[in-house]
Amino acid sequence: MNYLAQNTKSHRVILPDLVRAFALFGIAVVNVAYFANPMGDYNFTGSVDQPIDQWAFMAVNSVFLMKSYTLFSFMFGVGFAYQMSAANRQSASFDTRYWRRIMGLFVLGFLNVIFLFQGDILYFYAFIGSVLYMFKDVSPKALNRWAIGFYIFQVLIMGLIALALWAGETYAPDEMKEGFIAYDAEMEKARQIFSSRGFWAVVEQRIAEWGQVAIFGSFLQGGGILAFFLFGLSAVKSGILHDASHPIWKKFRRWFLPVGLIGSCYGAWVMKSGTGMFSAATFIGMFWIMLFAPFSTAGYLGLIAKWADRPATPFKIFLARGGTSSLTAYLMQGLLLSLIFNGYGLGLFGDIGAARCILIAAFVAIFTIIFASLWRKKYQRGPMEVLLRRWTYGGDESVKP
Repeated sequence: MNYLAQNTKSHRVILPDLVRAFALFGIAVVNVAYFANPMGDYNFTGSVDQPIDQWAFMAVNSVFLMKSYTLFSFMFGVGFAYQMSAANRQSASFDTRYWRRIMGLFVLGFLNVIFLFQGDILYFYAFIGSVLYMFKDVSPKALNRWAIGFYIFQVLIMGLIALALWAGETYAPDEMKEGFIAYDAEMEKARQIFSSRGFWAVVEQRIAEWGQVAIFGSFLQGGGILAFFLFGLSAVKSGILHDASHPIWKKFRRWFLPVGLIGSCYGAWVMKSGTGMFSAATFIGMFWIMLFAPFSTAGYLGLIAKWADRPATPFKIFLARGGTSSLTAYLMQGLLLSLIFNGYGLGLFGDIGAARCILIAAFVAIFTIIFASLWRKKYQRGPMEVLLRRWTYGGDESVKP
C-alpha cells in the first residue's frame, strides 16, 4: 500500500509527517555542536573565529535553535492524540498501550545515551510524557492555557539564570573566573576522551555527562517540551491539524513567523558575543531565542500547512514518507554523527569549525530522511518504529494505527 493510500485508510493527513521531516533536519544541525564538542561548549569555543563560522552559527541559532525540539514535541502530542483515538476505535485499553510505549522510550533513550548521544531527547519525552497523560481529558482551550503557562515558566527560569550570570560577571568577575577553572578543566578532559579511540572511555564519559544534562535540561527544556505536547494534543482535539486551510495557519505564517524570526535573530546575534556556554551573553541570547521560539514554531507550522494543502507532488510525498520513520532517522543521526566525530570513528572531535560541522550535520540529516523514505517504500514501518510498536502492542501486528 502506498503512502497516500495508507494515510487514507488510517485517517491520517500529510501535515504531521512533513513537520517531522523538517524537525529532523533542524535537530541534526543544532545537535552537531554537542557531537563535535564537549556538552558544555555549545558555542563552538575556538571554532567560530572565521566569519563563515560565525554566520553559520548565527544562522542555525536563528532558524533552528529551540524551534526544532518544539516542533518534535508538538508532534509527540499529536501522536498521543492519535493513540487515544486508535484505542477508542478498537475498544482497547489506551492506558496499557501508552505506558508500555513510555517504558519503551525510556529504554531506547537510555541505550542512546550510552552508545550514541548523551543529549538524547527520548528519555525526556518518556518522563514528561508521563505528565502529559494527566491532560488526556482536558479541553483544547484549557490545554492551550496550560501550555502557555508552562512555557512562560520556562522562559522565566532562563531569564533568572541569565540575570544571575550577568550579575556575577558585572559585580564579581574574579570570583566567576575562579569558579570556572574547574569547569574548563572538565571540558578539556572531555575533549581528550572523545578524541581518543577508547570506545568504553567515551561511554563512561557520556554517562557521567548525562546526569548533568538530565538535571540542567529539565530546567531549560522541560516546560517547553510539556507546553508543546499540550499544543499538539489541542491541535488534534480542536480539529485544526486535519484542516490545513484553517485560518489559524495563515495567521501563524503571516504574523507569528516574522515576529519569531526577528526576535530569534537578535538572540543569535547576542549569543555570538558569548565567550562560553555559561557566559552571560550566551544565556541572554538564549533567553531572547526562547522567548520568541513559540512564534517561530507556529510560523513554521503555518508554512508547512500551506504546503500540505497544495496538491501532492513526488517530492512532497517522498519527504513526508521519510517523516513517518522519524524515530529511525533520529537514532541514525546519532549513530552517524558519533562515528564521524568520536575518536573511535573518523576522529573529527574539536578539529573543525562550526560551518563545516553544520554542513556535515545537514548532509547527515538529508541522508537519514532519504534512507527512511526509501525504507518505507518497501516496508510498512521504519525498523525502530517496528521495534517500539511490537513492544507497545505486545507483539500483536494485527493492531491498526
